[in-house]
Amino acid sequence: MTTARPALDPELGELLTAMPLMSRLTPEILAQLRQLPSPPVDSLLAQRQVDRREVDVPAKDGARIRLSVFSPANTADVTAAPCVYWIHGGGMVMGDRFSQLDIPLEWLDAFGAVVVSVDHRLAPEATGTTLVDDCYQGLLWTAEHAEELGIDPARIVVAGASAGGGLAAGLTLMARDLGTPAVAAQVLICPMLDHRNSTTSARQYSGMPGVWTGEMNEFGWTAVLGDPTADEVSAYVSPARAEDLSGLPTTYIDVGSAEVFRDEDTEYATRVWAAGGQAELHVWAGGFHGFDALYPQADISVTARRTRTDWLRRLLLPNGSA
Repeated sequence: MTTARPALDPELGELLTAMPLMSRLTPEILAQLRQLPSPPVDSLLAQRQVDRREVDVPAKDGARIRLSVFSPANTADVTAAPCVYWIHGGGMVMGDRFSQLDIPLEWLDAFGAVVVSVDHRLAPEATGTTLVDDCYQGLLWTAEHAEELGIDPARIVVAGASAGGGLAAGLTLMARDLGTPAVAAQVLICPMLDHRNSTTSARQYSGMPGVWTGEMNEFGWTAVLGDPTADEVSAYVSPARAEDLSGLPTTYIDVGSAEVFRDEDTEYATRVWAAGGQAELHVWAGGFHGFDALYPQADISVTARRTRTDWLRRLLLPNGSA
């Protein structure tokens, strides 16, 4: 029996007809996708006055983690800037530090944020907590070098999209539990939070081609965990497993109504509220997974991105200036 699904936003539905969609991932398909060129970061920077710096920091096991640091150029303001620590999407199995980079670069434009994007290792070559540990080491380096980078250490935001949103949530939990570094807020964009892949929305968007389906989600989680049915899964990897969501920084979550992660994301926001925390949740009617990253020109995408940016501006610039 076909599962009823929320309708797509009409404009998004029309745009999606031109995109090749898949039902599932395989190791062979993943290998092909990884051969695709990285996002054209030079074209993103060409129209911006941005200073770029590449840094390698050590992982816990001694591997090197690459960070890209993007700072507003030629700024006369001596006030330390807010920082967005960006974690890319890609199902934990693909993507790099330039993926979806246009999103945080909009925040560099809007309020002078320094953007630090981390190139964590990918599954299945890296498994378990390795990905989030890589992100943590990069965040530690960023906080420790705040003065050098012109960053206000009290205004470091952890943000990410899709798998990067899930890693951002796990990273924020880790920073809370370890007591450092301070995280001012987390921005979780359609985050991948729950390895169990068993919600109503996960079932609704299985058995059909899509941008990210239940079957693709299972592939990603299996790549990270080996056995996604295992009882012992770290909440830093699968944040929906966390028993305690108290003490988290203010949280922004947005997601589409027509995608796999809708229900786990709305549940996470509800649990933040239940623990006494502050969260802002937006469920964009008719949005499929990653709609605003794939089609930023669509009306609903423009609204979603503007709403997210306005929230961050209010948080980071309460007096209207950096």
